[in-house]
Amino acid sequence: MANLSLLLAAILALSLSPVMEATTLKDFCVTDPNSLGCKDPKLVEASDFYFSGLHIAGNTTNPAGSKVTPVFASQLPGLNTLDISIARIDYAPWGINPPHTHPRATEILTVLDGSLEVGFITSNPENRHFRKVLQKGDVFVFPVGLIHYQRNVGYGNAVAIAALSSQNPGVITIGNAVFGSTPGISSDILDKAFQLDNPTISYLQSKF
Repeated sequence: MANLSLLLAAILALSLSPVMEATTLKDFCVTDPNSLGCKDPKLVEASDFYFSGLHIAGNTTNPAGSKVTPVFASQLPGLNTLDISIARIDYAPWGINPPHTHPRATEILTVLDGSLEVGFITSNPENRHFRKVLQKGDVFVFPVGLIHYQRNVGYGNAVAIAALSSQNPGVITIGNAVFGSTPGISSDILDKAFQLDNPTISYLQSKF
């Protein structure tokens, strides 16, 4: 009986969820910046569903040699609850989009210009590395949550468009997360995890 009560409570909670309401009972749920709920439909305008700027090349003068221009719900409020978003990625020659994950989205990448090496790693214990070199017009998919990367393997700039299955896919860049967290992870933990000494760990932490 207790399990049945818990099940009914869970079903009731889901039925009252604002996200469920927004996706099943409304045409849209434009983010209200004041309440973070749904904007009053009477106040919604065409501009809430509009973003301009993906034609502009990103500035790749940084250590990674890449720039991501996201169009998530934070940039385009009309995306809220629609389970989709998009991003432009620019790569300098031999620039990389470092190993990272999207905890809430699968990504499908289309190369618009240049040549990209792409890859992702499967979960433990296999940790299989799937790798491919893509040319203009090629498409590659990165399954949700898996570590993946891209690298420009050409001598000119490269551009790709990424579509993601969430309005807020999240990004966890592995190096930043492990070596640049605030507060930092204890060097003793990182020493054992990466089989490195304290000076090397300290050096890596200083870089992030």
